[in-house]
Amino acid sequence: MTIKAPFHADHVGSLLRPERLKKARRDYKEGKISLVERREVETEEINRIVNRQIEAGLEVVTDGEFRRDWWHIDFLENLNGFEGYVPDHGYAFEGVETEPYNVRNVGKISFNPDHPFIKDFKEFHAIVDGRATAKQTIPSPNQLFHADIINHDIYPDYESYAKDIIQAYRDAVQAFYQAGVRYLQIDDVYLAALSSPDIDFDSGPYSRDYLIDLALRVVNGVLEGKPDDLTITTHICRGNYQSTYAFGGSYGLIAPTLFAKEKVNGFFLEYDDDRSGDFEPLQHIPNGGPHVVLGLITSKRAELEDKDLIKKRIKEATEYVPLDQLCLSPQCGFASTHHGNLVTEEDQWNKLKHVVEIAKEVWG
Repeated sequence: MTIKAPFHADHVGSLLRPERLKKARRDYKEGKISLVERREVETEEINRIVNRQIEAGLEVVTDGEFRRDWWHIDFLENLNGFEGYVPDHGYAFEGVETEPYNVRNVGKISFNPDHPFIKDFKEFHAIVDGRATAKQTIPSPNQLFHADIINHDIYPDYESYAKDIIQAYRDAVQAFYQAGVRYLQIDDVYLAALSSPDIDFDSGPYSRDYLIDLALRVVNGVLEGKPDDLTITTHICRGNYQSTYAFGGSYGLIAPTLFAKEKVNGFFLEYDDDRSGDFEPLQHIPNGGPHVVLGLITSKRAELEDKDLIKKRIKEATEYVPLDQLCLSPQCGFASTHHGNLVTEEDQWNKLKHVVEIAKEVWG
């Protein structure tokens, strides 16, 4: 059965970790409980938040990313050819530095057929049990093109590096599909960096234009041969760490290439504040092409947005994209890392219900 994702009321994926879950994961790392005991707690909490998402009226649910610490590293460090490590510094966000942890390339890259995310999805899918569409989220392959990750002793240039990354991700897509995934989202902060005018790429070994073109070729290479009934969307994220951000700037620098030519089924775009710019870059979205999920509801603050203002902004977006091709969601998840945003769990559920209510009033 082909699903209709992305949904008019959708969400990016991560949810606030309850303290019980955080404690179980800490206790496991400290050797106080077994892996089996940790997973029992995770499973119980995933059951709970699946039910809460359905109660909120959502047709799509995620596991909240409850079995991982980071939106990206847990997946990337379990690919062959990468390892997690603690660098000297974390990433610089607005007013805060993230907890230091990253991945680096240590060998030839390929997909690990025993990747833990496959088992995790199967268990999550069984919990959902057909009551909603189960969405799987993973980091974009473009996340691996941050300059401090590649090992030039193994891969002399980005083209040879890209070739193996594309194949690893194509194998990952097939493995997820065999596990039952029909809605896959790839999260991409790297594209937000490319769209930021404050970052100088042209003084480095690769120009911004080359890197934008490479990012397009990487994702489209991964999508080649994907099953027709598998929906794949991408979320362009400007950073989400304890309610702070990493990048600003409109989508204007990347839109003529990526919005026009990336062969995904939908773009989740952050539009919750002025840092995102206006809707004009949406003119590059092909009519009848990818859906645009407008991230007009913020996950960074508790206050509920004015419904009439959100409806007005959706109407403004229809100047560039037909209404039926638009959807609504929070601009990002509520806990891209285990630290979570500075909102409560009830704030989170209120936000998701808000998305559902507005979507029903706009699209019926």
